[in-house]
Amino acid sequence: MNYKHSRLFTTLAFTTVMLTIGLIVFGAVVRVTDSGLGCGNDWPLCNGTIFPPLDNLTAWIEWLHRLFAALIGMFGLATLAIAIKAYRTRNRHVLMATAVAAVLFLIQSALGALVVVLELPPTMVTLHLGVAMLLVGALLVALLFVAYRPSVKTPRDRFSTLAYVTTALSLVIILTGALVRGRGATLACIDWPLCNGAIIPLGQGELALVHMLHRYAVVGLGIALGLLVWLAFTQRPAPIVRNLAAASLVVYLMQAGVGALYVFSAAAPVWGAAHVMLAAITWALLVSLSVIETMNSQDGIGETIPVWQPQSDVAAN
Repeated sequence: MNYKHSRLFTTLAFTTVMLTIGLIVFGAVVRVTDSGLGCGNDWPLCNGTIFPPLDNLTAWIEWLHRLFAALIGMFGLATLAIAIKAYRTRNRHVLMATAVAAVLFLIQSALGALVVVLELPPTMVTLHLGVAMLLVGALLVALLFVAYRPSVKTPRDRFSTLAYVTTALSLVIILTGALVRGRGATLACIDWPLCNGAIIPLGQGELALVHMLHRYAVVGLGIALGLLVWLAFTQRPAPIVRNLAAASLVVYLMQAGVGALYVFSAAAPVWGAAHVMLAAITWALLVSLSVIETMNSQDGIGETIPVWQPQSDVAAN
């Protein structure tokens, strides 16, 4: 019965993670198509009605985003119910992570309502996205505590520290990117990688500085990821750690390239949505790497019944 609960939990948690990433991308579509107030400042109704009019595309985009969020709420409740039933005594780490995810979902929903009612203040929009990313992180923590069993033990060292710092930096970049969009600074710099021909856009106004702050953070993340990959391949024997580090760098490079295309295309919606999607995937990969690094250096966190291991690790045992 425990094995069945574990399989059900991993399925629900993984599905909820993927849906939440999809919701984040959908939220980006809402922003880049200027549909954030498609339903006016009404919530949960849409311009005073349950369903938006058929000829109002922006209202439908915003309304479907809300419906998507409600779907995630149902999956989240099912995941929490299984966590309470299966892990309240057997592995409280799983239950705590799932409970944190549930609280974050409630906070995100409340922030979503405030964003609409207050008519899209940039700070609230940025906070809304940040909580969504933390929700993905909490769900991944719960999922990996059940689905992953360490096959090797490694010490806490500079790789561990760098993994945690890089993960945090990826979240900072997501937040600064949201601030760029929220402040209307997307096209404050119309070239790339320079800002209107300048490395530091002094004298070009506040929006140009906000935009370049985001780019500087992106450069910092790239340096950290390069070092992280090097340390992973020289200091970590576990293939999953190496693969996650390498995948994070690859997706980051794709994200940076799409960011450039977003500028060159004068903020075409498709590139804006793709940019946010790749940022969310980079964050998810780095969170997974940090969790696995933590589990590899500690005892007693993971599930007692091995549900999943990388095949290369299983063969090595």
